[in-house]
Amino acid sequence: MKNIAILGSTGSIGTQALEIVRMYPEKFNVVGLAAKSNSELLLKQIIQFKPVLASIEDINAYNSIKDDIPPYTTLICQKDGMIQIAQMEQADIMLVSVVGIAGLPAVVAGLKAKKKIALANKEALVTGGKIVSDLVKANNDIIYPVDSEHSAIFQCLQGNSNNKINNIILTASGGPFRNYKKEQLLNVTAKDALKHPTWNMGNKITIDSSTIMNKGLEVIEAKWLFDVPVEKIKPLIHPESIVHSAVEFEDGALIAQMGEPDMKLPIMYAFEYPDRIYSGAKHLDLAQKGSLTFFEPDYDKFPCLQLAFEAIKMGGNIPCALNAANEVAVDLFLNGKIGFCDIPQMIEHTIFNTDIIKNPTIDDIYETDRLVRIKVSKGG
Repeated sequence: MKNIAILGSTGSIGTQALEIVRMYPEKFNVVGLAAKSNSELLLKQIIQFKPVLASIEDINAYNSIKDDIPPYTTLICQKDGMIQIAQMEQADIMLVSVVGIAGLPAVVAGLKAKKKIALANKEALVTGGKIVSDLVKANNDIIYPVDSEHSAIFQCLQGNSNNKINNIILTASGGPFRNYKKEQLLNVTAKDALKHPTWNMGNKITIDSSTIMNKGLEVIEAKWLFDVPVEKIKPLIHPESIVHSAVEFEDGALIAQMGEPDMKLPIMYAFEYPDRIYSGAKHLDLAQKGSLTFFEPDYDKFPCLQLAFEAIKMGGNIPCALNAANEVAVDLFLNGKIGFCDIPQMIEHTIFNTDIIKNPTIDDIYETDRLVRIKVSKGG
């Protein structure tokens, strides 16, 4: 029996993880749940899975359910609620599936508490990659990636620890605008951008997919997860989303992980590594799929991807500045305050006008994040 804590339990990844728990009650026991504001769903999860500790960030959401919490669960509404869950003595595995830099302190706390981390929060490594990487190395441990692309790379590397990597091929669906001309992007709306052709994700991640920033963030994440130079990470557009990513080795072999686009497969692999058991994901029928297509991303049409490469090459706190600017810009776009093409412009202005701290502490990361958010929110 593995005791699991899920941060972001009411989101897409969190709810799919709980579907897996529901399938295998003899294997998994939920001891902690954390949500931001979806009190109705969190209460249902508490009643069904009976965690020892649950956290909800929004005070109004907390007040709406606090009197309905059963006696076997303690519900908290504190700024460090996720950190308290990350440090739970009872938890063996912590799935981090919250969105944004909010996942960083929980990941750091979980690593310090020597928890197994199943990571579905790319921003923790984008903003605090070296800090997280140093903690992993100090613990002589690994992070179990849950993003479909990084899980694919992780799977391709099994049994190849002594083999030289030539390149990592990081695939992307291309989002809803991959066939648009550059000038068409001037008039797209948030409603247009939220129509992802393959995956069902939250709003922020779906917008990142439409700008291809999600692939830029994943480039940075892959650099830290797999300890490879960023020059060896090659994004490739693959509209069918069947090849989730691949690794090219020195001998010319290209090993890919394929499957239907279903997040339950990488979640289960992270939970049960190195074993493979039924995840509930649909099995892939290659004959039915027919042909698969691949092509280079258009860096001119989708400049966010190039900006991510620029940020990681600049190093230090600049990837954090990139992430903060993107989060604010995406929120402004979703609320109709800026246009789609304003997103990369705001990010570019930010990363080239932020003072570089080459070896930032975690406090430096939080301060960079805070200052950038203020600046970008004011339009500067």
